[in-house]
Amino acid sequence: MVKLTAPLFHIPEFLFLDEPHPVSGRDLILIFGGLFLLGKATHEIHDRLEGEDGAVTNRMAPTFAGIIVQILLLDVVFSLDSVITAVGMARYLGVMIAAVIISVVFMLIAAGSISAFIHKHPTLKMLALSFLLLIGCALVAEGFHKEIPKGYIYFAMAFSVGVESLNIRLRAKQAAGKVEFRQPYR
Repeated sequence: MVKLTAPLFHIPEFLFLDEPHPVSGRDLILIFGGLFLLGKATHEIHDRLEGEDGAVTNRMAPTFAGIIVQILLLDVVFSLDSVITAVGMARYLGVMIAAVIISVVFMLIAAGSISAFIHKHPTLKMLALSFLLLIGCALVAEGFHKEIPKGYIYFAMAFSVGVESLNIRLRAKQAAGKVEFRQPYR
């Protein structure tokens, strides 16, 4: 994908472009990958905050085949998500491959404990979804050759994680009520 830099076509001048914009295969992957991340994260955030509560309304009983198909689709989506994120955050093919492999190995090892931790602290899921929004915006911008410096993105993420860790410590000390999101309707 790193080599797909030859222009496939040109976008004519628009209000936001000063000159005709060449579009390569890499640009299309970045744009559509960024839009995919933006759409998926927005949909998840909406379902958690505004969607119908799946714990309260359970109209359909899941079938075995439906569950298997859903697991397969989620595996494909999360694999694609990891690859798109690695492409958006790294410039070198070796770094991209290493990032994807390390993330898969890490998730296989730590999936159970991370799932329990996220279930205990659901605001972390919102934070992760907001990171996907941030990365999606950066990918779309990069697809249009408008680069957002990676340092800004990393700083925003680090700052957000720092604030959330302080919030988690504060809630643990106060023994406040548990924060819960609505369960998505399935």
